[in-house]
Amino acid sequence: MPEAINAKLQRNRDAIDQIDTQVVDLLNRRVLHDGGADEAQVLAKIAAFNAGPLSDETLQAIYMALMIAGLDPAAVSTETAVTDEIDQTIVQLLNQRVQHAAEIGKIKHANGADYYDPTREAQVMAKIAALNPGPITNSTLQSVYREVISGSIALEKKLIIGYLGPEATYTHQAAIRNFGVSLEYKAIKTIPDVFSEVESGAADYGVVPIENSTEGAVFHSMDMLVESDLHICSQVYLPIEHCLISQSPIDQITEVRSKDQALGQCRDWLRKHLPDATLTDVVSTADAVCTAKETAGVAAVASELSAHRYGVAIQARGIQDRDDNVTRFLVIGKTRAKPLGEGRDKTSLVISLKDEPGALEKTLRPFASRGINLSKIESRPSRKKAWDYLFFIDFIGHYEDELAQAALAELEAHCSFVKWLGSYPNVARDAE
Repeated sequence: MPEAINAKLQRNRDAIDQIDTQVVDLLNRRVLHDGGADEAQVLAKIAAFNAGPLSDETLQAIYMALMIAGLDPAAVSTETAVTDEIDQTIVQLLNQRVQHAAEIGKIKHANGADYYDPTREAQVMAKIAALNPGPITNSTLQSVYREVISGSIALEKKLIIGYLGPEATYTHQAAIRNFGVSLEYKAIKTIPDVFSEVESGAADYGVVPIENSTEGAVFHSMDMLVESDLHICSQVYLPIEHCLISQSPIDQITEVRSKDQALGQCRDWLRKHLPDATLTDVVSTADAVCTAKETAGVAAVASELSAHRYGVAIQARGIQDRDDNVTRFLVIGKTRAKPLGEGRDKTSLVISLKDEPGALEKTLRPFASRGINLSKIESRPSRKKAWDYLFFIDFIGHYEDELAQAALAELEAHCSFVKWLGSYPNVARDAE
């Protein structure tokens, strides 16, 4: 870029850095002051303070992220005027921030940059954590800034995010967790359809499940990654808490419906508490909740959000067999995430081995000899001929890294098929 444009970019970046320092300080001060207002009063006040360009909805989502965490235990009662002054300043600064971000966006988009930049977002989250003296946790601050970034993107382009639907599924929650509430969401019936919508441009990005810490891989997503030209842009880890949802009490439940993965994650609980109930695999957890709403004796395994969304009673909470039950979701699109460096990237590949002795050992050697950490290797039938397998590999590093390029060049000499699926930030969005 010309020097004048670079200078303009830097001025706006410097201004954003100064604003973020002030906002983080103010947010930490805010949770130490109790102005006596309830949630509805705070949200109404924030909208009244807002002069734009951020929407009222975005600013209220930012404050909801703050209020979900709650005031600090050391918070003291104070005059309403004190909290009003802090809130008004925060609103003003956030509106100034998105104006500077818009200036940066105009320059970058004129040069072909994407509106969604997962690498830049990871850098922002790291910066916010570094600025944070507490008492707010990094997790809460990053939730706040998730909505700040979402609102900034929405002012430039209302991105459409396709997800494996219907509404209120875990994939829907993962999509909002990654993109924030200010963008547009589109529920899509099947995983292949999510890929198709993004490929056609009907959606800008898609969100699909890829693996669960209890039940393992989601094979439909793995198969589509092989067939599609889309890339993995980002990943989302979502802790999963299942509920038993039904209009009927537990002793009257004769059938439990859910996705096969959800049923598998609650297998022991269901065997213990509902040993005689029929377990039925359905297309989605939300579909199961709708049936449970309409049919006596039927229960669904789904999220608390689904129960509230469809107005069905929760009979039991936390029924998953493991407390550390987490599902990993992938964001797919045409964006190629830039490297973060310093071991903060992850790359996904799919390969097929030649049918020869020592093929797997030869495949692992290019990574081991260069000290590249493989975080995952999983086999899947190729579906082309019997006993022919594909291997899905995740390693720490970016596709563009010099060591990664050398390893991949060596790998291609030993494999009949090598496909890069994507490189993306390997950082926890809500790390403490």
